[in-house]
Amino acid sequence: MPGLREGWTGRFYEDFGVGDVYQHPLGRTITETDNSWFTLLTMNTNQAHFNAQVGESSEFGRMLVASPLTIAVAIGQSVVDTTQNAFANLGLDDLRLTAPVFAGDTLWSESIVLGKRESASRPQAGIVTIRTRTLNQDAVEVLTFRRTFYVHRRGAERAASSFPQAATPLSLDNEPVRR
Repeated sequence: MPGLREGWTGRFYEDFGVGDVYQHPLGRTITETDNSWFTLLTMNTNQAHFNAQVGESSEFGRMLVASPLTIAVAIGQSVVDTTQNAFANLGLDDLRLTAPVFAGDTLWSESIVLGKRESASRPQAGIVTIRTRTLNQDAVEVLTFRRTFYVHRRGAERAASSFPQAATPLSLDNEPVRR
């Protein structure tokens, strides 16, 4: 029967199980522009990230991607499966940068649920801990970390959709508005 189909709304506290593994669906190729902009935005003055001459003279023979960019991409990749319904990160621990990342590398991340517990102070939420690792296109691990976060329980008032309600329903025979 036709009608509104709910899109992916993310996992709630009840959906996590210790040992569950999520291979996050979106890979991300890091470009030289990404690296330069991120370096400038964060005021990182280490020339290994934005000066080709310095990068070429390094032991790596080329510019490195700024490590905080790699971390940000990995966390971002995990959101769709882990923290879509989270409202606070509580910790980022055991962070290891295990291999260099270069412009042109494509990053993929996966996470495993290490633990979960009910919140004593917030009955509408729980606390989940995951370990995430990030691989490059050659399946070389470049990053690993543990992250702990508060996540809403299903039905929590604060987790309700904020999608705006149109004055008229969307239908098959609606004509485009002409201006």
